[in-house]
Amino acid sequence: MPQRTRPPFRADQVGSLLRPAALKQARADRASGAISAEQLTAIEDREIEALIRKQEAVGLKSITDGEFRRKSWQTDFISALPGIETVPHQRKVSFQGGVQPQQVLTRVARKLGDFTDHPMIGHFKFLAAHTRETPKMTIPSPSALHFRDGREAVPASVYPDMNEFYRDLGTTYRKVVNAFAGAGCRYLQLDEVNLTYLCDEKLVQKIRDRGEDPAALLEAYAGMINTAIADIPSDMAITMHLCRGNFRSTFIAAGGYEPVADAMFNAINVHGYFMEFDSERAGGFEPLRFVPKGKMVVLGLVTSKTGQLESKDEIRRRIDEAAKYVPLDQLCLSPQCGFASTEEGNVLAEEEQWAKLRMIVELAEEVWG
Repeated sequence: MPQRTRPPFRADQVGSLLRPAALKQARADRASGAISAEQLTAIEDREIEALIRKQEAVGLKSITDGEFRRKSWQTDFISALPGIETVPHQRKVSFQGGVQPQQVLTRVARKLGDFTDHPMIGHFKFLAAHTRETPKMTIPSPSALHFRDGREAVPASVYPDMNEFYRDLGTTYRKVVNAFAGAGCRYLQLDEVNLTYLCDEKLVQKIRDRGEDPAALLEAYAGMINTAIADIPSDMAITMHLCRGNFRSTFIAAGGYEPVADAMFNAINVHGYFMEFDSERAGGFEPLRFVPKGKMVVLGLVTSKTGQLESKDEIRRRIDEAAKYVPLDQLCLSPQCGFASTEEGNVLAEEEQWAKLRMIVELAEEVWG
């Protein structure tokens, strides 16, 4: 069975990678005023170039910037959209553990839609200019602006009609996606954790308690994604990443994909799905029976939450289990999530991260040819 020549690849990765000590120190220095913004950018550039070489050396075909220029997988992107403001906020959705990431409310301040540019377009251009492989960009899915805080993030004074908000946000995202495409991006990932949160009954009840219909949210989120990618170039691959929360090796949600699987695979027009399957919290592979021909599933069987290296035999066994529900030719392999969804990173060493990525590349060669 041949290796794939377009994304997603047989051996792939979600996106974020552990920040090296030099980068963390530079961010601290910038926060204290010890260095300038330009000096921080120069250090980011240097560390990203080194990161690119490491990814290429382990054999990955999709190369990211590790999200090294971000504090958070979602807040940095959303807060840079026109019409969005940020304010300190109390966390409404908590991780399973005592330490929580800093909560910032990204809130609609005025009508959306007047997008012209975004800083992360420049981030992509730098990445693309420094890798020989396929540069991959990751951005939060549109639902990240709404799910956690609902109407607090979308004031009725700005959008009395939520359908108008969903329409405008989807249109804004389409402009963003087209801007990435115009910059040469042909591998873009939408990090869509909130569909997975809709598989957790406790979180679903929170949605009901604030007066919203979970089924209607699923339809609205699917509609925004489809709007966002409606007119991409024919050679552009769009994937969706699904997980149950990832901060300092903790999580938020639990529950298998069954409640959203049919709509996720058949009503959303992405090309592939990065799916968390590294623990019992993710449920079984049975929901993969809904995957249509032509779509790819990247099995997140290798955890990014601990440094312990998985058994190759066990991963092969689980790939075989998944292949009972979707053909092996439609499967790929990756970690279940990024290694550093926020700048703090998960609780493992950098060498443990690279060992896992090397193993994924080796296993893909063994399984797919």
